Amino acid sequence: MKATVAFIGLGVMGYPMAGYLSRAGYQVRVYNRTGSRASQWLEAYQGEAFATPAKAAEGAEIVFACVGNDDDLRQVTVGPDGAFAGMAPGSLFVDHTTASANVARELADMAAEHQLGFLDAPVSGGQAGAENGALTIMVGGSEADFLRAKPLLDCYARAVNLLGPVGSGQLCKMVNQICIAGLVQGLSEGLHFARAAGLDPEQVVEVISKGAAQSWQMENRYKTMLAGDYEHGFAVDWMRKDLAIVQDEARRNGALLPVTALVDQFYSEVQALGGNRWDTSSLFARLENVRKFD
Repeated sequence: MKATVAFIGLGVMGYPMAGYLSRAGYQVRVYNRTGSRASQWLEAYQGEAFATPAKAAEGAEIVFACVGNDDDLRQVTVGPDGAFAGMAPGSLFVDHTTASANVARELADMAAEHQLGFLDAPVSGGQAGAENGALTIMVGGSEADFLRAKPLLDCYARAVNLLGPVGSGQLCKMVNQICIAGLVQGLSEGLHFARAAGLDPEQVVEVISKGAAQSWQMENRYKTMLAGDYEHGFAVDWMRKDLAIVQDEARRNGALLPVTALVDQFYSEVQALGGNRWDTSSLFARLENVRKFD
């Protein structure tokens, strides 16, 4: 029988990730703030649901979490009902939340006081990557803890890399979000320009996607962008949360991020259009809307 593990947070990412662990034969104990979501998960996968993170973590060799932000992460880890209270000395906590490097270091210190290991392991690939078991995982922590967790991470990832000590995974995820923000804005402007110039944008992409302009965003998002379809993928609200973390870290380390700051402002305009839950490719909708009322 494979190890007993726990998974805290069954959102659009955590739900399939925990499912992959169950299908791989691990004994999975789950907790979700909304109990009906945990009940739904149990209808699809083998496992057991619990009323608190602490109860879910009892007897688990590795506890995974994927929640919303720094405060959510603190709520499910510390205190009498938090996961740390239920974990046995020597067990390992793996955090998949996109959060700050500071909270990763803070919780790693608290975990050490409980004789627990800690990895910050944010993911990239979105809902589709989680559902297809094809996530990229950026990890911070000790090599020993990383090697212990990697066989389980491989259940739902296509790439898992250790970047350095605790906090390094979150810092790498910040780089990921910086690059995505600039790429999506560039793609949006390119498609917008193509339309304004009287070109067929699909034909343009067919040509330029074979050269240096090619990107994942171009290959996977240009058709939905041109169709005005944004009811999928990584939400604008989530991206703005991530970019706030990025800019806060940049203020500390002195990095200059003028494009990132500008794109974050553009996303605020998308929110004003009602696009809080639209996919991040909705930067194109902002440009089309500006042109419409020019």
